[in-house]
Amino acid sequence: MTRIISGRAGSIVLDVPDAGTRPTSDRVRESLFGALESADVLRGAAVLDLYAGSGALGLEAVSRGAASADLVEKSPRAAAVAQRNAGRVAKAVGTQVALRVHRSAADGFLRTARGPFDIVFLDPPYDVGEPELSATLALLVPVLSGDAAVIVERASRSPEPALPPGLVATRSKRYGDTTLWWATREAEAGAATDTVTGSAD
Repeated sequence: MTRIISGRAGSIVLDVPDAGTRPTSDRVRESLFGALESADVLRGAAVLDLYAGSGALGLEAVSRGAASADLVEKSPRAAAVAQRNAGRVAKAVGTQVALRVHRSAADGFLRTARGPFDIVFLDPPYDVGEPELSATLALLVPVLSGDAAVIVERASRSPEPALPPGLVATRSKRYGDTTLWWATREAEAGAATDTVTGSAD
């Protein structure tokens, strides 16, 4: 069962597409959003959830104080599930929050997106190769805010994402079979990066 973990929509159960998606586990989402809340970047943020599936990441962000979330999913069935989930969360958080579901491929959406986005989640399917992911990240750079946080979720056996010019890695953390890779705009990262390695407790 997938649910909203915390915030105004906390405990709402989310539908999950019956095939073709890989929901982020509650354990990984709890750690991820704990880090975002510690950095105080969620409240009022414009969030983009690429390869959204059920929309759990973007909807969790809205539940915890983000001002808007754009959920992008190319599968018609998964996009319909995300739309239903967004409707449930919208009732809990109120009309002042903008929730939009886009039935589109990630690259197609980014070519016409206006942004700027403050937090971006990318959880591509396993069959998305590293060159494809790098190309998507390159399209993402122009629509990021100056201090945006970009979080890529990949299988731990996958290599570190190849970041395009304009993005720099800041840290990573492994949760068993899943690893989160964090990046930000290059100008904001400065010379120092904070790399977190090893397995989560």
